[in-house]
Amino acid sequence: MTSFDPDCRRCPRLSSFLDQVKVEYPDYYARPVPPFGDTAARLLVVGLAPGMHGANASGRPFTGDDAGVLLYETLHQFGFCNKPESVSVNDGLELTDCRITNAVKCLPPQNRPVASEINTCNRYLVEELNALPQSAVIVALGVVAHHAVLKALGLKRKPYRFTHAACHRLANGLRLIDSYHCSRYNTQTRRLTPEMFHAVFARARNLLNAL
Repeated sequence: MTSFDPDCRRCPRLSSFLDQVKVEYPDYYARPVPPFGDTAARLLVVGLAPGMHGANASGRPFTGDDAGVLLYETLHQFGFCNKPESVSVNDGLELTDCRITNAVKCLPPQNRPVASEINTCNRYLVEELNALPQSAVIVALGVVAHHAVLKALGLKRKPYRFTHAACHRLANGLRLIDSYHCSRYNTQTRRLTPEMFHAVFARARNLLNAL
């Protein structure tokens, strides 16, 4: 197994970019961002990558940027965290039965990791998925996260096509629910509404409650 490495520099482009960001923003975390939440969680939320002024700045997934506003409000609504806002790593927020990670742990230029970077970082997602209990639920935020989960599980893409709100029963007993990413672009254009996002996590909560 490959444990998360906070000093990972396996992707030269990402490492170089983080070095530049650290010079420009010396107070930013600007390192590979670790997963956050309950280590025994039955719900794993998989995002794309840290945002420049969010997780890359704070050191916690979806913390400090617009993408995290809807996510944490929704997690709180469905009982997965103790507060509806994630402001900083010292704000006392705790996740319950939930863990959040990203397909790529480092901030990519223009928020767009390349295929080789996604593949290199997949080793960490493999370990995270292997640690999940049987019949756990995974919520993939966007197609990149969806594909990263399938790759980490050794599954082909064709039988499990990404569609918002789709729920895939995987061969190993896990359930994978797809959602459009809660990015500012998607929420502002109404491609993803709060109601649509809430429905995804209502489904996840119902699946877990039925166990």
